Amino acid sequence: MLKYNCIIVEDEPLAAEVLVDYIQQVPFLKLEEVCTDAIFAMQILQDSKIDLMFLDIHLPKLKGLDFLESLKTPPHVIITSAYKDYALEGFELNVIDYLLKPIRFNRFLKAVNKLDQHKELYFQASGNPVVAERKSFFFNVGKKRVKIFLDEILYIESLREYVRITTKDKSILTKFQLNEIEELLSKNNFVRIHRSFIAAKDKITAFTATDVEINNKSIPIGRSYKELVLSVLRTGY
Repeated sequence: MLKYNCIIVEDEPLAAEVLVDYIQQVPFLKLEEVCTDAIFAMQILQDSKIDLMFLDIHLPKLKGLDFLESLKTPPHVIITSAYKDYALEGFELNVIDYLLKPIRFNRFLKAVNKLDQHKELYFQASGNPVVAERKSFFFNVGKKRVKIFLDEILYIESLREYVRITTKDKSILTKFQLNEIEELLSKNNFVRIHRSFIAAKDKITAFTATDVEINNKSIPIGRSYKELVLSVLRTGY
């Protein structure tokens, strides 16, 4: 698996701690350093190969966007800020995403998953083959983080503040809202079929106007989702 070496440029310890925890949950990210100011970050960029920088805006000594603008060949950048006022300026500097604090984990995942688009463009431009990688996420289950490959998921069921993720071999219970999971999986092989269920499209073996069948389990189609679901299933994507 291709890993991205990354640094955090953040002077607030609690904000940095959150990012460290999030990075450790993503298998394709490798944290190299936490920098409390841009000058320290500049030294790290000179001494090490850094692919991704999580950059706060309000930093001591040198502001984040001024620092970014000073770099001739910056790495990929994701802005992390408590202020939305600088979003336009950030995107003009070609940042991948702009995250507002406090940052939710699902929003963090959505941002770092955009790296896949940049990686594909890089390989296409260089003439090297693009090798498909199995996408996976680590989910908190009790005191453990459990890896789940997206292509193994059959369906996901909402249980109030938790969701149950079911694969062919197991199921896990993790603290997530179904809307957050839906946003996380929106560009993958999944469709919301009910207010309480998300299903993997390629795991559906049969369907009627009222339900779908996955691994011999019948799952209802909600009224408000019926038109979309049947349209997706009838066209095959």
